[in-house]
Amino acid sequence: MNEVDSTNDLRGEASRALEEALYEIKRVIVGQDAMLERLLVSLLAGGHVLLEGVPGLAKTLTVKTLAAVLGGSYNRIQFTPDLVPADLVGTRVYRPGTGGFDTELGPVHCNFLLADEINRAPAKVQSALLEVMQEQQVTIGGTTYRVPLPFIVMATQNPIESEGTYPLPEAQVDRFLMKILVDYPSVGEEAAVVGRSLGDPAAVRERLSVEDLRRHARAATSVLVDREVIGYAVALADATRHPGEHGLRELGAMIEFGASPRGPIGLVQAARVLALLRGRGHVVPDDIRDLAPDVLRHRIVLSYDALSEGVTPDELLEQVLGAVPAPDGERLLYEAPVPVRAR
Repeated sequence: MNEVDSTNDLRGEASRALEEALYEIKRVIVGQDAMLERLLVSLLAGGHVLLEGVPGLAKTLTVKTLAAVLGGSYNRIQFTPDLVPADLVGTRVYRPGTGGFDTELGPVHCNFLLADEINRAPAKVQSALLEVMQEQQVTIGGTTYRVPLPFIVMATQNPIESEGTYPLPEAQVDRFLMKILVDYPSVGEEAAVVGRSLGDPAAVRERLSVEDLRRHARAATSVLVDREVIGYAVALADATRHPGEHGLRELGAMIEFGASPRGPIGLVQAARVLALLRGRGHVVPDDIRDLAPDVLRHRIVLSYDALSEGVTPDELLEQVLGAVPAPDGERLLYEAPVPVRAR
């Protein structure tokens, strides 16, 4: 078997395994197909996810079910205003019997960390979380401890409450690969949820191991990316910074700061994983378009005028996607992979 056939087999195995994992998760979670797909994409792309939605939309249940199906360790932290950094990363504990100190590692030392209502914690806690999100390590008493890999923070926040909350720093928000807006289910989906609540909860089975996830993440790096696709992702981000140069002069007064370079980097990385999930060995412009709102919406800082008029980042991104021309998918060449590096 030559190298091309071997790579195709790895990609095919990864696509089938991830589809089985999605099917198992859907035995518990009704609807929210796009959210589930993007959670898997973020996991294999090595990025963190911010889930935003009103209470009761199964955000916490989704993350817990995902961790149960994918294997690995899982911890949940309920963020509160009185939380301190040691509650996350751990601390040194004095042992009177030995006269020495032992290090007790905190709940961030896991594969899947659910940060519930992340915007309720103060700045020191956010700073400690930022280090582990970016560096995959914590520092306790001058000693560095690595967290197990893969490591992903899946944070939730409630958009309808402001009392007792702390706005997340822009530097921390930018570390999230995606911000996913979780909406109400349809009437049919909600009826199915109510019907399922009358019986015993479904028992999910572990479908993948941590080593499987690492192998499938490596398979995603073999997905080919044409230079024109990379150019398209960069053009979308640039249109949020310099809208006038892309025929969107009216957006200039609405955007204070556009997407950072992490935007197109994360967009291309996520598109490779999405292409893998969809059974392709190359990225097409539709992969970029599908993921652009989730990857870019939290990286746009709106101006006061936009906020006062109730304009949302999604409305601006819709105009950006309509103005920036996508490359012709039929003419793209998929002869050799273009290296794309993380973060």
